This record gives sequence, structure tokens and C-alpha cells, in this order.
Amino acid sequence: MILHPIGYVRSPRSEPVDDDWDSVTSLIELDGALFGPDALWGLEEFSHVEIVYVFDRVSADKMQRGARHPRNNPDWPQVGIFAQRAKNRPNRLGVTCCRLLSVNGLTIKVRGLDAIDSSPVLDIKPYLAEFGPREQVTQPVWSRELMAGYWEKPLPAQA
Repeated sequence: MILHPIGYVRSPRSEPVDDDWDSVTSLIELDGALFGPDALWGLEEFSHVEIVYVFDRVSADKMQRGARHPRNNPDWPQVGIFAQRAKNRPNRLGVTCCRLLSVNGLTIKVRGLDAIDSSPVLDIKPYLAEFGPREQVTQPVWSRELMAGYWEKPLPAQA
């Protein structure tokens, strides 16, 4: 299987920092050699988009295939790579639902995309509520603790 990027992320972040992604506004620039502006027609009618991208700076020797402590935190249980959303995945794919801010020609502006600058983008999909969970979502306590500051800055500890 051969996949080719449809475009690239333009982000102020060049390092994969784990928290406060909702403060990040990014651009996704489609490849003008492959697409015309009509590829994005109608997208502006949606509030959110799903972005499929590649963690292209994760080297093969850093990929995980088994269990580990999420974020290497020994307070959290060891879980398999497919029970977490770590960047060191076997195929290095990331998928994020982002707020769509604007569409301009071959460029979309989004907020909350947890991909760093120059990350290859494989796909853009409009988010439809009907594709979200149709039942109650459950998840372990450790995952809620991990995500506590992922989208927003964590609050300072009270003394």
C-alpha cells in the first residue's frame, strides 16, 4: 500500500509537546499540483473536520508494538499500543477532530490539531455527528488523567 500526502500542516509548533493543543491554530495547505480549490468546496459549511496525518518524525526504532506505560508514567498501567493514542504507533498515523475556522483556496485553518509543522496530511474529512459514538463512551481513569491538560493548559496546583 502506498499513500501520498494531500498536503502539509503549517503550525507554530515544531516539537511534539503533549499539552495545550486547543491554543494552537494551524493551516493545512493542499498540494496545488494534485488539487484545485474545488476540492474544498462546501467544507466551510461544517464546524469540525477530522484530519488524518503522519507522525513522520518518529523513527522506526522508536515505534511501539507491545505494552508500555502511557507517557512513561509508572502511576498508569501498562497498556498495549492500540489501547492508547501515542505517536509511536506502528503505522505512525494520527487522527484528530479539529474546529474548522476557515477555508481559503487550497488552505484550511483549524484549531486544536495536535500535529507539528510540516506533518504530512493524508486526508481531511468533514465531521458528521452521525459518525460519532452512538452509545455512551467509557474509558479508564488513567486516560482521563492523561488528557487533563492535553487540549487546555492544566490549572496550577492549589497550595
